[in-house]
Formats: sequence, structure tokens, C-alpha cells
Amino acid sequence: MFEYAPAPESRDIVDIKPAYGLFIDGAFTDANNHFKTVNPASEEVLAEISEADSADVDRAVAAARKAYENVWSKLPAAERAKYLFRIARIIQERSRELAVLESIDNGKPIRESRDVDLPLVAAHFFYYAGWADKLEYAVADPRPLGVAGQVIPWNFPLLMLAWKIAPALACGNTVVLKPAETTPLTALAFAEICRQADLPPGVVNIVTGAGETGRALVEHPGIDKVAFTGSTEVGRQIARAVAGTGKRLTLELGGKAANIVFDDAPLDQAVEGIVNGIFFNQGHVCCAGSRLLVQESVAEELLDRLKTRMATLRVGDPLDKNTDVGAINSAAQLAKIRELSQAGDNEGAVRWSPPCELPDRGFWFAPTVFTGVAQSHRIAREEIFGPVLSVLTFRTPQEAVEKANNTPYGLSAGVWTEKGSRILWMAQRLRAGVVWANTFNKFDPASPFGGYKESGFGREGGRHGLEAYLR
Repeated sequence: MFEYAPAPESRDIVDIKPAYGLFIDGAFTDANNHFKTVNPASEEVLAEISEADSADVDRAVAAARKAYENVWSKLPAAERAKYLFRIARIIQERSRELAVLESIDNGKPIRESRDVDLPLVAAHFFYYAGWADKLEYAVADPRPLGVAGQVIPWNFPLLMLAWKIAPALACGNTVVLKPAETTPLTALAFAEICRQADLPPGVVNIVTGAGETGRALVEHPGIDKVAFTGSTEVGRQIARAVAGTGKRLTLELGGKAANIVFDDAPLDQAVEGIVNGIFFNQGHVCCAGSRLLVQESVAEELLDRLKTRMATLRVGDPLDKNTDVGAINSAAQLAKIRELSQAGDNEGAVRWSPPCELPDRGFWFAPTVFTGVAQSHRIAREEIFGPVLSVLTFRTPQEAVEKANNTPYGLSAGVWTEKGSRILWMAQRLRAGVVWANTFNKFDPASPFGGYKESGFGREGGRHGLEAYLR
């Protein structure tokens, strides 16, 4: 067994300020209350962040309304496109800095921030820059909604920001966005990018805070459209709050995706897809392939290969370019993962993790696979949102579909087989917003993403992502 030499990315490229204000009307402004954001890999306090109250949200919404009515909605579409294009180019120029900042604040491996997140962030702004003056090809008589209130999660902070802000601005709306309280730093860096791009004041506003800040934004009467990505529980609360107000709403919520492997699948390729599906970003992915459904005849062989592959995964410093699995985002999320994993033990499933020495400080959880899982087990029904895989078996395609659809969620699924006809047959029957064939976790700004049932409604990305921001 050979040893890897550490290959750390330099932290010096990032200049983290001791304190950050709210970004309202093109300027940073302080708030009455503050909270701290920490590095989940070390528990080091990174910065003090302003916490917006209802008065701060009022100011942000008023700034967005003023910018919408006086500037942004009146700009020719081609001029809006220039701003989006300029933002995309600045993101590319600052991509290394932003990737390091994301990994420090979020805990994800630098390879993922650098090679997945940041290229997609820039790609979304480029893509919607191209749509800005072609909206009539998306909908008839395209008109913006007004001010969009957007609340994003902590698992892909900058990418979720791009998914929300780029189509909103392309359609002529202005934005008040609240990032997750555990990962505010890249959103605040994006505020600096908006100023660097000379975006008119008030077009993008960033208000930081926890649940009460999000509630004040969602319930604000000056908001015309609410976009939320996060847990199903909070999504239900938002749907109730918005009901009857006339506000437009899109929700992208939880998932419990099935990754389905048939006996004719290329097993080594499938193993890589399984690893990518559940251990990418520590399993902090709403569309993670957290349920592995394997045809009985190859289950034993596939699990042997999967365990061999898992033994090669490196858990540790997110800034080390060799790291495969980084830190869990917060102590609260780690406690949830541990609680649900313990439930798997209590219900009789068999837990296995590769030999793995975890760091002494920070929030860590070893890659884990549970076999002997029944559909009634909590680990097969509830979203764990961590590096934990539940394995079930099936005999026929019909049984695979029934088990895959036996969930309140419907965000994504994966199918592994050499038969194209079987892929099409499965895709027509799986109740999931995205079905990947012989791959997993592949995204493109031109492709819509969203779910069914308790995974929410509405689509982000592609032409479909424009419809949510147009009358």
C-alpha cells in the first residue's frame, strides 16, 4: 500500500475579512445582530456575519423594488445580457479564490469546488446571458415578475446562488437572496463581484441570517416570487406562508434517489457511479443516489467491488487535492447523520465502513454502506444527507420500479444497464425529475432540474428555468 503525499491548495489566495455586513442597494451595511461562520474541517471561526432582521429585509426589498422599477426592467435585454456575461467572466477569473473559499466555509473537497462547482457557476451565467434577449422564444409576451426572494442551502452555496440569480436577472427581475447561515462567505464574495461588474445598485441584494431572516424575506409583502432550495419540512412551511398571497413559488426539496444496477451493467463503471452518487460532496446532495437497488444475481459481486473501491477513498483536509470526502458541514448535520445511522443499526441492517482515521477536530463521518436493508427501515425512507448508502436487492425490472418509487420523494434516479430499451422503459416509469443512464450527478445549465411529490415543484436550468421568473 503506497502513501499519498499531501497536496494542499494554498489558503493565502483567499482574504477572509474579520466581519461582513449585509449587501443592500450596492453597499455593505452593518446589522444589529451578528453570528459566526466556522470552518467545519477545523471548527475555526472564520468571520463574524451580520444577521438581518425584518427592518434590514425591508430595506433590501425596497432597494430591489426601486432598482426593478427605475433601472433593471427598463434596460434593453441585450444590456442585461452584458452584465450577466461580465459577471460570468469575473467568476472565471476569480475561480481559484472562490473554490478555496467555498471549501473552507463548506467543507467540500477542493477538487469538487474547483472542477465541478465553479465551472458550473460560470456556465449558468453565460447560459442565461445568452437567453436575456431571446425570451420570446421561451414564452409568449415575456414580462418579468418584479422582485424575487431567494433562499438557498449550504450544500452548494455558490452554485445554488447561480441557479437562482442568473435566470432571475436574465428575465428582468431584481433579487434579494439569503444564503445559508453556515455558508455565507461565497455569497458575500459574489456581492463584491456584482460591484466589480458595475451592476446597478439594488439589482442584487444579499441578506445573511438564519431561519427568521428567511421567514421575513419569504413573508415580505414586497416580494413577487419566492424560490427555495432546502429541506422538505421548511418547504412545506414556505408553501403554507405563500398560499393565497399571489406570489409565484418554486421549491426544490429533499430526495432519496434510487441508483438501480441490472445484472448486465458494466460493474466497474457502475461502482464509480455509485461512489459518485453517494460520496460526492459528503452525500450533501439532494439528488444523491442514497438507495442502491441491485439485481440479486450480481449483488454479492457488486458489493465486493464497491467495498474495495471505498477502501481507496481518502477522508480529510478539504484543501488537500487528494481528498475524496471532506468534512460534514456542521455539528447539527453530523448529529442527524449519526442518529439515522444508529437507527439503521437498531433496525438490523449491517453497517460497513472502510478503515478510516478521522481527524480529531472538525465534523467528520466515514463513508458507510448498509446491507440487509428493508424498505421499512428509516435509512431506506428518510433523507440522511450524508455519506451513507442503503443497499436493497430486486429480481425483475417491475420490482425495481416499485421499490424505486416507494418513497415520498421524486427528485432523481440512476439506471445501469447495457440495454437501451430497458433504460427507456425504466425512465418512463420512474417517478423522478431526472433519470441518469449509466452515469450519475451530471449537470448542464441547458438541462432542467427539479422533482415530484415531496421533492418540490418547478424546474431550474434550461428554458424551463426561465418560466419561473416570467409572467
